[in-house]
Amino acid sequence: MEYKNITEFVLLGLFSNNNMKASCSLLFSLCYLAILSGNLVILLTIKLSHLSEQPMYFFLSYLSFMDVCFTSTVAPNLIIDLLVQWNTISYNGCMAQMFYAHFFGATEIFILVVMAYDRYVAICRPLHYMVIMSRQVCYILMVAAVFGAFIHSLLHVLIIIELPFCGPNHIDHYFCDIFPLLKLACTDTRLLVIIVITTTGVMSILTFVALVISYIIILSTLRTHSSEGQRKALSTCGSHITVVFMFFLPLIFTYVPTAESVSNDKVFALFYTMIAPLFNPLIYTLRNTDMKNAMWKVWCYDKVFERN
Repeated sequence: MEYKNITEFVLLGLFSNNNMKASCSLLFSLCYLAILSGNLVILLTIKLSHLSEQPMYFFLSYLSFMDVCFTSTVAPNLIIDLLVQWNTISYNGCMAQMFYAHFFGATEIFILVVMAYDRYVAICRPLHYMVIMSRQVCYILMVAAVFGAFIHSLLHVLIIIELPFCGPNHIDHYFCDIFPLLKLACTDTRLLVIIVITTTGVMSILTFVALVISYIIILSTLRTHSSEGQRKALSTCGSHITVVFMFFLPLIFTYVPTAESVSNDKVFALFYTMIAPLFNPLIYTLRNTDMKNAMWKVWCYDKVFERN
């Protein structure tokens, strides 16, 4: 018997209150524009300055690029939902959106791990830093991050495309994600829910714990450094730790407990799809002297001398 007769899904969005939709549509549109402009400024600043030669900023440029891609995968649907009464997405479009959302999100996770490793090597093994974190090694780590994210995303899509969908087709979310889709399948998905929680949820927890342990080691090592070295290291590490907490904690709350609290999942998803990418540029510029100096030289200093 053929069960899969659904050709499109209806995204219920973030809010059901029309008055709230109207008041939030402009806000999220401005947030999306700020995410695009802020991360693109960081990306271009690194590419056009000497910072591109440093491994940490090499990875930061890719993190900013992933922020733009990740948010662009989900933010348009959120904004559209706030402007229209009935937001639909085709079955193929839903599968594609889920794949790219998980792909770009997982790539960000792996880049954050690589950036923590970079800080560990820079602070704990400074004499061997340029050898361990050579440009070739940086490219290998980025390829590994992208490949790992691709496998992760592909597995999620393979789980969903094998499921029958015979109705209803209303997704209680503002983008296609695996838990809301599992709830719509016309079959018992309890085992699949456990598999997703075990893979994505446990991976998020273990990665977060590993990052926290790495920074505990880094902070303990900093006690032997000079006050100036401590200040500079804490500046870069502090920015990274802030981003890690903003990204991982909502992610863990989304994928670890159960798949039953999808309404709360929508709120948690806002943190890692909109809020974290919005604040990342501010965190990495306001708390980072090297970035502020590079932005001044690229966007202001050169322009002043051009006029003269």
